[in-house]
Amino acid sequence: MNPSSSRRRLSASISSVMYTNAVYFPNSGIYNGATPGMMNYSCVNQVYYAHATVAADGSVLLNDEWADAKIPCDGVNGGLGSLMHLKQAHPHLRVVLSIGGPLSNQNFPVVASNTLARDNFARSARGLVEASGLDGIDIDWGYPLDTQQGTNFIALLASTRIHLPEEQFLVTAALPAVQAILRNIDIAQMAHYLDMVNLKAYDFYGHWTPRSGHHAQLYTTNREEPSASAGVAYLMSQGCPPKKILLGIPVFGRSFLGVSGPGHRHRGVGGDANGSFEYSALPRKNTKEVVDKGIGAAWCVGGDGGFVSYDNPETVKMKAAYCKQKGLGGLFYWSGPADARDKSRSLIAAGFRALHTS
Repeated sequence: MNPSSSRRRLSASISSVMYTNAVYFPNSGIYNGATPGMMNYSCVNQVYYAHATVAADGSVLLNDEWADAKIPCDGVNGGLGSLMHLKQAHPHLRVVLSIGGPLSNQNFPVVASNTLARDNFARSARGLVEASGLDGIDIDWGYPLDTQQGTNFIALLASTRIHLPEEQFLVTAALPAVQAILRNIDIAQMAHYLDMVNLKAYDFYGHWTPRSGHHAQLYTTNREEPSASAGVAYLMSQGCPPKKILLGIPVFGRSFLGVSGPGHRHRGVGGDANGSFEYSALPRKNTKEVVDKGIGAAWCVGGDGGFVSYDNPETVKMKAAYCKQKGLGGLFYWSGPADARDKSRSLIAAGFRALHTS
């Protein structure tokens, strides 16, 4: 078989799939030996390159020019250069620049509250997208803290759409699947301007919560607890078309020390400084992986992690089935480099297969 014709057939089959299977690639991963070329593009049709930064005047800038455009990476220069090269090799692939990230709660509210800064943001984002040959932008503000910021967020989306019209560019936004935050935003208006809402259906529990919990559960037996399905239900009830929702899958687990399950006061966290383990390092050594099919959550207990809550291929299949049942647009994963190298354990591959098989 001719390899190029095989690639063409593969690209054609992926480009015609019904669901989006999107992956975030953080530029920081490049310093740990990860590159965009390591990801499996037979089951990925959209990559979010994270993160560009936003200045207080609205200017959008690469936040690490060495990693983004200069460091040798997959035979070319920079992570963005690698993705542009991969985009040529895989015509089905869409590459979106994610703007914001953990530190963006500082500048995004300032930019969104000012007409000139909003316009500058949109113009600057378009300039960077066109210069890099990208397909659009993702706004990863974190989240608006109150209804005024929510109103300003909508104004920012409106300005963005003027300069990045939907006929030419993708515009998406990432938001937590927590109703208390989503209530700050006019969801129907937001959906009008966006192609996709990346619903971060994880981090429900972590080092910031006094009790342990499943940080990415699909369902919950307690109405007071957040869950992926509750976040989706709220978006849909407020006028967001289901096809515009991508359900987020964490490619990491949350650790709680001194407890053996959810609902207990923990004694701190294991893993990295944020209390997390990359999925590729789970389950922890000498622990047994357990799945609760009732709520759609996996975990392990013991060793250096205590109780660690995460997703595994079985729970991802459950979430993919939920997407199909509700008519959602698909799944996204944070983040690609943390996935298992073993294909049988890969969350990204499990999600793609489950979305596209009956």
